[in-house]
Amino acid sequence: MPFRFGIAVMTEAPHVFLEGTFEIDGKTFTGIAADGLLPKWFDKSPDKGAQQELDELLLVIRQAVAFARQIPASTGFEFWRQLYAAQMPWAAERGLPPLLAHFGVSMVERTLLDALARAHGVNFSTLLRENLAGMDLGAIHPELAGREPREFLPVRPLATVIARHTVGLSDPLTAADVPAGEALEDGLPQTLEDCVKFYGLHHFKLKVRGDVDADLNRLRQIAAVVGKHCGRDYAFTLDGNEQYKEFPKFVELWERIQSDATLKVFFEKLIFIEQPLYRSVALDPKVAKIKDWKGGPPMIIDESDAEIGDLEQALELGYAGTSHKNCKGVMKGVIHRCLINHRNAIGKTERHQMSGEDLVNIGPVALLQDLAAQAAMGNATVERNGHHYFRGLSVFPPAISEAMLARHGDLYTRLDGFARLDVRGGELQLGSVNAAPFGVAAELPMTAFENVPL
Repeated sequence: MPFRFGIAVMTEAPHVFLEGTFEIDGKTFTGIAADGLLPKWFDKSPDKGAQQELDELLLVIRQAVAFARQIPASTGFEFWRQLYAAQMPWAAERGLPPLLAHFGVSMVERTLLDALARAHGVNFSTLLRENLAGMDLGAIHPELAGREPREFLPVRPLATVIARHTVGLSDPLTAADVPAGEALEDGLPQTLEDCVKFYGLHHFKLKVRGDVDADLNRLRQIAAVVGKHCGRDYAFTLDGNEQYKEFPKFVELWERIQSDATLKVFFEKLIFIEQPLYRSVALDPKVAKIKDWKGGPPMIIDESDAEIGDLEQALELGYAGTSHKNCKGVMKGVIHRCLINHRNAIGKTERHQMSGEDLVNIGPVALLQDLAAQAAMGNATVERNGHHYFRGLSVFPPAISEAMLARHGDLYTRLDGFARLDVRGGELQLGSVNAAPFGVAAELPMTAFENVPL
């Protein structure tokens, strides 16, 4: 299904797999990573075509691999830091944005973390809590110097997470919104109304486009659907999609919401607002006057969390926290989670937040590794949308679906000969994900991809 987010509409996307073999304690171990290549998120330049952005997404992965082959390191954390230190100036010299550059680093990092977990024979939560990657929290956030991840992370990973369903800018809300002849009738729900009933949804992520009147009208329609099927048993986040370059315009949207009787009641269930300001101004103290906004809702950054120091800068400006996606960096995200929990503890507050977010994530690797990270960090409500815009794992050879059904039967179920994500009661069961080294239970039949045009 088409997915409209920000300035882009996605109708198809390549999916890339990466395997990395590492020497760990004198033995070799192979880890895997995967992700979708999405134009207009890592780099939102309107002057670049989709193909150019796809080429650059592959370029940053290949360059990170080239740097990785030259790095000797005694710990996984030191390996990641050296790789980051090599990749970022290389990208800056070529005018590639930091978010894009770090994506390449994160792909290699994920293969390393998978290999490390396999080398130690542990799951991802244990790898983090026992700090088998050798993370130095103080090297990223000085106020955490001398502290260990186990002081901040859950004793055990979350057994379930709430699937926070994305309502894209062009998603039909009811059957009346589906144009004639465009009903999919493929065994999966298409409209928001059908998704709520099919999956038992009660958490949502709502996108706005930067047109105040249009956004208000869309939010009223969504509120009607959610209220009809969920009553008051719901919660949601609002994604600003970097649609505002001026903070007062976003404040206007919020004030209009508060002056609307229906929306004011609906927004009592708001969790936070995500990245309304464009990344070029989101961390500019002259523009992002978050601290000065008295009575405003909690706001977090997403796309602006591109470099190591961005979260601390955001917190200083008054933001409540950040998001986690594996594509932005796993160890960075884990250490950010530690900082957020630390700030909440010393301030005796729950204001600071980390949101679990998505990037149209699908299995058989990217989704599972993301869920493993979210569960290990304790991110209880996680945006999920890849299963909605893609038809399960039908895009992959049948052997991939069979592997998921056999090894992750709590997360996937069968539909028409392929595996689909099994969201029940609005939640995902993570038993098999948490038991695996880094989300994925066993080696995948990668030979299934040979001679398959993807």
